[in-house]
Amino acid sequence: MPGKSKASLRGGIACLVVALVGCTPSEPRVVLYCAQDRDFAVPLFDDFYRGSNLRIVPTYDTEKNKSVGLYEELLAERNRPRCDVFWNNEILSTIRLQKQGLLEPYDSPSAKPYPSEAKARDHTWHAFAARARILIVNTKLVPEKERPRSLFDLTEPHWRGRIVMAKPQFGTAATQLACLFQVLGEERAKRYYLDLKANGIQIAPGNKDVAVWVGRGRTPTGQPVSIGITDTDDAMEELREQHEVALVYPDRDGIGTLLIPNAVSIVKGCPNRDGARRLVDYLLSAEVEKRLAEGKSHQVPLNPDVKAELPSEIETPTKVNAMAVDFEKAADQWNEAERFARREFAGP
Repeated sequence: MPGKSKASLRGGIACLVVALVGCTPSEPRVVLYCAQDRDFAVPLFDDFYRGSNLRIVPTYDTEKNKSVGLYEELLAERNRPRCDVFWNNEILSTIRLQKQGLLEPYDSPSAKPYPSEAKARDHTWHAFAARARILIVNTKLVPEKERPRSLFDLTEPHWRGRIVMAKPQFGTAATQLACLFQVLGEERAKRYYLDLKANGIQIAPGNKDVAVWVGRGRTPTGQPVSIGITDTDDAMEELREQHEVALVYPDRDGIGTLLIPNAVSIVKGCPNRDGARRLVDYLLSAEVEKRLAEGKSHQVPLNPDVKAELPSEIETPTKVNAMAVDFEKAADQWNEAERFARREFAGP
């Protein structure tokens, strides 16, 4: 009887889990770990289900632990994978998984139009739909002629205590830190961030918070802020809310503006390889890139065949001087960059 009770309990838990994810045990499904914002992703999932009869069971990251949490989960599950597809909202953590042998090669037919730099040489990951790391400026507090034009302008005494960025240990803020380690060199990049710290830069939980604080002109505690470092999708949301903000693409005449693509990959040894491939094909399709570009996230297509209508505030690599970063080398510098960020910006 005790054994039967345990079996019944396990069965009950399994049924509860199935009920929570919204599919029956017999219904085909694919498990997705998704660092992309839920609001942008869910409509795509619904359309995929209608076209494939394959249910997506997503696990999302939190804003404060963006992309890093799912990376750590995939590492913990490496011997018994539960995830089929990883949709990362940046690229370096995906490359780190590749270097550890956790991703499965797949040469998706949907990836053929993409440029070679958007694909891993061994086809373990594919990049798509990029966002830019920009400066968001409160136009009421900063007249146009006074707006900074470079990341390095933020270290000037004039901006002391008036700038904000997300925690550089997580998400695209961490990606930017590692990319600057690669582009500037480790010592110069560290000096830049230490100069920001010395200039009183404020730290927000995430990129969305950065945009919101700048749009309001103050932090939740009432500290004035004028400028933030964030992603284009979060800045555009403040524009939609009709807050008085502007986007500045930094370093046009210098190192260039960092563009960070999404990345999709199949987990090695995943439970549903066929379903995973179908989902990858869908996410890399021209339809999805067009919808991500013309939807609220306004992400820049990497597929040259995609013709999307973007707002005037969104600049493509052909318009803005894109930073020449080697993402594979930047991924190699992630650990040192993260140690530095935790040491200098983790807080008390």
